[in-house]
Amino acid sequence: MSQLFDANGKLTPVTLILAGPCYISQQKSKEKDGYSAVQVGYVKIEKKSKIGKSMKGKEYKYLREYRAAGEEMPGVGEEINVSSFADGDIIKVSGISKGKGFQGGVKKHGFHGRNATHGVKHEHRTIGSTGQRFPQHVMKGRKMPGRMGVERISVRNLKIMKIDKENNLIVVRGAVPGYRGTLLEIRG
Repeated sequence: MSQLFDANGKLTPVTLILAGPCYISQQKSKEKDGYSAVQVGYVKIEKKSKIGKSMKGKEYKYLREYRAAGEEMPGVGEEINVSSFADGDIIKVSGISKGKGFQGGVKKHGFHGRNATHGVKHEHRTIGSTGQRFPQHVMKGRKMPGRMGVERISVRNLKIMKIDKENNLIVVRGAVPGYRGTLLEIRG
């Protein structure tokens, strides 16, 4: 993250995203595959020993498939870069959130915890009762302590503040999910 000053001197928190270039690696058609989609590749693998037999023609570190909903499909090998966006566009950014490790019920689910008085000893942040008399087991879906984070998060209504076409950078107002270097999906 960084910060950006506008013409009036107002400070805006922004995130710098290195976006692409991505390339179309495969087209899927309704006749051949049963649905229409395009496969997009990012970060070309240069080392020949890292390319397997099944990767022929798709020598990319990251491959993602997107459904094409009746629009004009781009050809194989075409480049997708930041020129498809403009300053002031509203976008949706999806990615994997930061992992926070094993957390208790208070932090993970927002439980209140117990009283800090009246004989409550060493029980301040426990979750309390987990079951009932019948059926005498913990019901499926009970909110309990466990690993937190590392899930797909989408942040909507992010405004593009600036675009640097030479360096393939998008400057977005606000924060995006994940740590530095996370693979993100940007949709217009």
